Amino acid sequence: MIDVIVAGGGPTGMMLAGELRLHGVHALVLDKEAEPTPVVRALGLHARSIEVMDQRGLLERFLAHGRQYPVGGFFAAIPKPPPGQLDTAHGYVLGIPQPTTDRLLAERATELGAEIRRGCELVGISQDEHGVTAELSDGTQLRSRYLVGCDGGRSTVRKLLGVGFPGEPTSVETLLGEMEVTEDPETVAATVAEVRKTQLRFGVGPLGDGVYRVVVPAEGVTEDRSVPPTLEEFKQQLQVFAGTDFGVRSPRWLSRFGDATRQAERYRTGRVLLAGDAAHIHPPTGGQGLNLGIQDAFNLGWKLAAEVDGWAPEGLLDSYHTERHPVAADVLDNTRAQMQLLSTEPGPRSVRRLVSELMDFEDVNRYLTEKITALGVRYDFGEDHDLLGRRMRDVGLKRGRLYELMHGGRGLLLDQTGRLSVAGWADRIDHVVDVSEELDVPAVLLRPDGHVAWVGDDQQDLLSRLPTWFGAAAG
Repeated sequence: MIDVIVAGGGPTGMMLAGELRLHGVHALVLDKEAEPTPVVRALGLHARSIEVMDQRGLLERFLAHGRQYPVGGFFAAIPKPPPGQLDTAHGYVLGIPQPTTDRLLAERATELGAEIRRGCELVGISQDEHGVTAELSDGTQLRSRYLVGCDGGRSTVRKLLGVGFPGEPTSVETLLGEMEVTEDPETVAATVAEVRKTQLRFGVGPLGDGVYRVVVPAEGVTEDRSVPPTLEEFKQQLQVFAGTDFGVRSPRWLSRFGDATRQAERYRTGRVLLAGDAAHIHPPTGGQGLNLGIQDAFNLGWKLAAEVDGWAPEGLLDSYHTERHPVAADVLDNTRAQMQLLSTEPGPRSVRRLVSELMDFEDVNRYLTEKITALGVRYDFGEDHDLLGRRMRDVGLKRGRLYELMHGGRGLLLDQTGRLSVAGWADRIDHVVDVSEELDVPAVLLRPDGHVAWVGDDQQDLLSRLPTWFGAAAG
């Protein structure tokens, strides 16, 4: 029997497969497409996702294929400088096209031993108390202990489960593609700058060699957005908004997206779970979607592995929904707000001017930036200490960096006292005795996803908290 079937080979599915393999869990990724998509829907990684890659020793791979940009200007495209004092060692955005992110995560999952089968379409699911039966379109049946739907906004897994997906349907649609532009670059840049004074859902940006990424509002809302637009549609809409089609030709790919905002009512149904776009969809404002999915997988992977390995405490797997559902709900809210601020109507434009004025206050700018980058996420672990529930930033130690110690995906006790012990949990938690000038608490217990589960210096207090996240001590 397979331990976990991951339906969907995008960034969420590949991240999850890699996390599961860190713990020796047999993971099989099924993707209905025969080849990875060339469509560049997402353009980069925000600070929290960059931290995730650093925690797993993957960051150098990503930095080699990306470009670092300032974090300012991401909330509703309101141009503001980056806020100071962001609580991260990675205060930048990493520009990297989604197909590259997909490839790097797939390579990582494969290196760790995950099995990836492309051209395999899931068409049926049934489950019992012992496992899940997955039926493929060719009639093949596979048996697994758990199954996770990472199969996108039109998730087959979610539909087969009958999980509600309430929210708002698409009201505006946008065309997106990469194509050659024959107009001279200076004219393109000047025209785009003029159009964007009033229409922020418009852009024609150079990618090199005469190829541009083109974004333009569609004429209306199509019934089936899985059907790509034509080059003629792009030309027509460019003429409407810019008075020219810039001589577009030879498209690499063409796509469309809407502003539908929906969230799954529950992320777990028995032995089947949902992650990424299968669990939530929203407009792309702020560039949060891919990042949200990767972070779902980062939260779920170690918990699901603990269930498979048999040491998970009661409620650990359910905490995936408890923690991640509110995070996605907040992203849905902020994308709704941003879409309003991108409107060309007089009322929203007035609100946009007011928000822009408020963002001149450093605290407001930082708050909104932390919201977009997910640095502000805090899970509810209680109010005993301000660090509880927050992810721990990378800090320098006497013998290296904190994140260098987290590549194996285990829990970590960073002990500056040298007096504490995790005896009984050594198979799940690394005990590191070291000091940091950046850390003003005696010791912190980190979950495998880097969130702070305990702060203090009292051994008995630590022993009372360990079973909550790491189960019973080994006999």
